[in-house]
Amino acid sequence: MTTATISLWIIAAALLIYAWSRRDDSLQKGVRMAWITTKRNAALLVVAFVIVGYVNVLSPTELVQAWIGPDSGWKGLFLAEGIGMLLPGGPYVVFPLIAVLYSAGAGLGPAVTLVTSWATQALLTITFELPFMGWRFAAIRWGLGLVVPVLAGILAHTFF
Repeated sequence: MTTATISLWIIAAALLIYAWSRRDDSLQKGVRMAWITTKRNAALLVVAFVIVGYVNVLSPTELVQAWIGPDSGWKGLFLAEGIGMLLPGGPYVVFPLIAVLYSAGAGLGPAVTLVTSWATQALLTITFELPFMGWRFAAIRWGLGLVVPVLAGILAHTFF
């Protein structure tokens, strides 16, 4: 069990105890909301973990190292940025997938670029950003943001 898992269990237990101590319907409401959230996201998590499992088994180490390995240079960083932009889903989908690629031989720089690109440049977010912020804002943010993932990858590769 990792530190993060233990921390989450402690937080969950503390909230459960607090809800119980209130002697109202907070405990039941919390359990009900947890169950609704679980049902809503269970299919996504199962599919994501199936994909991660197959990527882990089917991704040839030589190919990962050649394309986004530690010695892939600029090509690896730009490819990682492009892949990061295309990754669908939230952290429960993306981080296990990137972890598999990293353990299969992806370099630290490209892995950092993948995470940063997904977090800042995911193409799916543009569909939400455009209606609220408009074309000008989206184009400026997205254009300026193209530099950040590659810069983060260069810094990670250089200093770590």
